[in-house]
Amino acid sequence: MSSSLSICLYCGSSNEVDPSYLDLAKRLGETLANAGIRLVYGGGSVGLMGAAATAAHEAGGSVLGIMPRFLLSQERIFDAVEHRIVETMHERKQMMFDESDAFIVLPGGIGTLEEAVEMLSWARLDLHSKPMAFLDEDEFWKPFFELMGHIVDGKFTPMAFLDLFAHVSTPEDAIEALQVRLDND
Repeated sequence: MSSSLSICLYCGSSNEVDPSYLDLAKRLGETLANAGIRLVYGGGSVGLMGAAATAAHEAGGSVLGIMPRFLLSQERIFDAVEHRIVETMHERKQMMFDESDAFIVLPGGIGTLEEAVEMLSWARLDLHSKPMAFLDEDEFWKPFFELMGHIVDGKFTPMAFLDLFAHVSTPEDAIEALQVRLDND
């Protein structure tokens, strides 16, 4: 895989989650670093965000954190890695998009869901063709995929929409799914 590849991570920032989610984030961070892929993420040192970034950094990987100023005390920036401070969430999301070739979505809350859905919406509108993989080990995203199927079944979006993302259960499978889609573009 190209060392110039950057993957944006969307994930939860809560430390109160099941430890298996934190472990998955750590394994993803290590896997990205070992593959020579730069991790682009929300900049925090908490929750899955912090676990993935810390693991990537400790494994010798390149990490870029992007955080809006108003979240500095809440998400506590991870100072050990390159980071950029922006003023708004819109700037954060745009910079994360601009700095990335693809997206991985780990379990998370409403913010994670909003970020992923916005990127899918942009792809549906042909504003970008960057691939996305949802990564979970316990069917965390199953209700989301059921909703997407319901939307397609209702003819609100075409069946081809479901090809915009992959659903995988290991960090290695996430990287492979994204690489296949990048190679086909």
